[in-house]
Amino acid sequence: MSELLAVTREVFDEVMVPNYAPAKIIPVRGEGSRVWDQEGREYVDFAGGIAVNGLGHCHPKLVEALKTQGEKLWHLSNVMTNEPALRLAKKLVAATFADKVYFCNSGAEANEAALKLARRYAIEKFGEHKTQIIAFHQGFHGRTFFTVSVGGQAAYSDGFGPKPADITHVTYNDLAELAAVISDNTCAVVMEPLQGEGGIIRPTDAFAKGVRELCDKHNALLVYDEVQSGVGRTGDLYAYMGLGVTPDILTSAKALGGGFPIGAMLTTNEIAAHLKVGTHGSTYGGNPLACAVAEAVIDVVNTPEVLSGIKQREQLFRAGLDAINAKYHCFSEVRGKGLLLGAVLNDDYKGRSRDFLLASIDQGLMALVAGTNVVRFAPSLVIPEADIKEGLARFEKAVAQVVNA
Repeated sequence: MSELLAVTREVFDEVMVPNYAPAKIIPVRGEGSRVWDQEGREYVDFAGGIAVNGLGHCHPKLVEALKTQGEKLWHLSNVMTNEPALRLAKKLVAATFADKVYFCNSGAEANEAALKLARRYAIEKFGEHKTQIIAFHQGFHGRTFFTVSVGGQAAYSDGFGPKPADITHVTYNDLAELAAVISDNTCAVVMEPLQGEGGIIRPTDAFAKGVRELCDKHNALLVYDEVQSGVGRTGDLYAYMGLGVTPDILTSAKALGGGFPIGAMLTTNEIAAHLKVGTHGSTYGGNPLACAVAEAVIDVVNTPEVLSGIKQREQLFRAGLDAINAKYHCFSEVRGKGLLLGAVLNDDYKGRSRDFLLASIDQGLMALVAGTNVVRFAPSLVIPEADIKEGLARFEKAVAQVVNA
């Protein structure tokens, strides 16, 4: 038997490509909304793996699904289909506007598929001129070269050579600016119904509906990136349901697998028909293990009890953050929806979101940032009230650590 290697944070610097700068701690076990590191120290998890662990860590229904499927079938190529993929697709179709589903491994892949399909549909139906994609500044749609170019943050796409062409960026929540650039050459408008990486920005109702109307006017597809906002995160199964706007294509990932890698693109029969045999694919897309776990996620999340509970938990978070701010006066507002919330730093603490993140780790709390000015929270959708209170108490200590430094 080979001797187990000693695993420390220093090993990362020795053997891993340096595109990440992980924390000094290494978590080794999780249960519910609590996580323990190598030293046995406990943390309350308000990060959820960046809105991925929608049911917390090691949820019994997900563990059961993984174990059961793991003793049956792990992988097939897409030369064949499989039962978990078909069951999951039927449930997604039944629960949404969609008629058809495409499975892949991540949000970036789901968005890549959506963008390719939008271009293909527009070109085949209207002609070679209809290729413009409009997206929004501060948007985030993944790290493939196509999706990172559509994402509205140049820092992620610069420095890799010529970018994919015919992509235009406008200001989120500015309908007049969108109206000025959209035309009959536009094939799609791509937007997050709640911007995540860009700072937890909600669309106004008028903006959301106006984007839909402009797309209809110019025969452009409306693509909703629900990688972060979907699967219950906002209190609806998908955020579009709370906006009263139906997209033509929707992408989903992150919480869809509850921590197991999976992505999905959902669309209508008419649009799906343009992704003919051989035009796109994914080796692991529709993997039986991933689909079995995701089916369990949908079964748990898509219930009145869980969805209404998300909205109740949002109010607990907001009240707790308001109470902290009343004492320390460091936030200008708390924005977002459901359990995707952002505490926006005021001018006195502008640019210091990472300081609050690191202080939170010191105090036994896992949190996130959304840019340099927003502390982001994306906990389990079923986080117990006691864990919310304890996590907020630890966050208050982190805030005090920063403010009093």
